[in-house]
Amino acid sequence: MIVRSAYERPAADPFRPGPATSASAAGPAAVSDGMLPLPYRVTRRRVETDDTVTLSLAPVAADVGPWEPGQFTMLYAFGVGEVPISISGGDGATIRHTIRDVGAVSHALCATEVGGVLGLRGPYGRGWDVGSATGADLVLVAGGIGLAPLRPVLDRALARRRWYGRIVLLVGARTPAELLYPTDYPGWRDAGIQMLVTVDGAGPGWDGHVGLVTTVLDRAVFAPASTVAFVCGPEPMMRATARALGDLGVPAGAVRVSLERNMRCGIALCGHCQLGPLLVCRDGPVVGYDVAGPLLAVKEL
Repeated sequence: MIVRSAYERPAADPFRPGPATSASAAGPAAVSDGMLPLPYRVTRRRVETDDTVTLSLAPVAADVGPWEPGQFTMLYAFGVGEVPISISGGDGATIRHTIRDVGAVSHALCATEVGGVLGLRGPYGRGWDVGSATGADLVLVAGGIGLAPLRPVLDRALARRRWYGRIVLLVGARTPAELLYPTDYPGWRDAGIQMLVTVDGAGPGWDGHVGLVTTVLDRAVFAPASTVAFVCGPEPMMRATARALGDLGVPAGAVRVSLERNMRCGIALCGHCQLGPLLVCRDGPVVGYDVAGPLLAVKEL
């Protein structure tokens, strides 16, 4: 899951797009250089929670090209730095990112208003590979902001609904105020999604379930032997969910998780995101739990 990073790369010599920027300057030259961001303009800014916003970004000139659910980009606040952010949706050349304000770079990104210009390079990494789950039941389990990288999976599955069996979405958050995209829940339910929502703790106004996201798993309706699960959230939550799914009979290789590690280059050159034999920016962020299980026991430094 890459919706923020513990390491936010500072800007040393910022590339600032200006009036002289042309399609030729921002196009082939930028695409050929994996470290050069392309300018994207914020066309919409939606406040999700007290510390989280979704930015819709449209290319100023050249765009980064097609992306797959689960991939990420390196998003650059000019003069501040860059950070890896999972793609949470898009339409045509427009890309959406849901960003939590946790550091200097993410703060600058979250504060960018409509009309502001950011830099974007990518897309990078291996995605959820939704197409390979054709014919299977889909179980999506999101913890907190982990719903952002999973949203494109849901969008893709609903757009090709007849390709898949049952679709289950489990969403957990610390409090009701931290639930992501709550206004979209009725539409997802109307589309036939079995949606189960829980929070770790709530006040008197909450009449929903209280408990970890794994505590609602027994209410989900799916066939374990023919299920592909997509799990995204904090590492302890992903470990617990993957084990619970395994106890129900879902093979470890059919449980896909999204890893998050320190990233700087995004193109498998610097080695900062190494996790065992993996470079997460290249070999992940999405991997099967048969691979990720032993690696998630290693604490990130």
